[in-house]
Amino acid sequence: MVIDTLDHLGDYVSLNPLFSKVVDFLSQHDLNTMEEGKYPIEGDDLFLNLTSAKGKAPDEAVMETHRKMIDIQIPLSTSETYGYTPLCDLPEAEYNAEKDISKMPGVMGQSYVNCQPGMFAIFFPQDGHAPCISTEPSIRKAIFKVKA
Repeated sequence: MVIDTLDHLGDYVSLNPLFSKVVDFLSQHDLNTMEEGKYPIEGDDLFLNLTSAKGKAPDEAVMETHRKMIDIQIPLSTSETYGYTPLCDLPEAEYNAEKDISKMPGVMGQSYVNCQPGMFAIFFPQDGHAPCISTEPSIRKAIFKVKA
């Protein structure tokens, strides 16, 4: 897991060859003015989901993991807290290969991190994360899905 400010995202391009395309996309687009939806960038290997999600209490947020994709999550409208637990400490869970997700409802994070607008969180396949924790009723956010 990586938490940092967007002006430092370029410092992480060595972690995945597609990260430089995320940096390029952000330099050419204003996420705050774009409509919600799915934006293909590099076929199924890299795309953006712009969405609004319901803010949840920590005990309502669902822990999830992905096997094939890395999430770069960027809160846009308000701060967002993420529960975090390493995959090795999570219980076995059913994997949905079509959606590349395992969900573990009721599993609380071992720790929590908060991102403000202007920040990002990168979750790798080994990072269990429970997104959308907020006291606000809705969070507008960007999620770049990057092939691991």
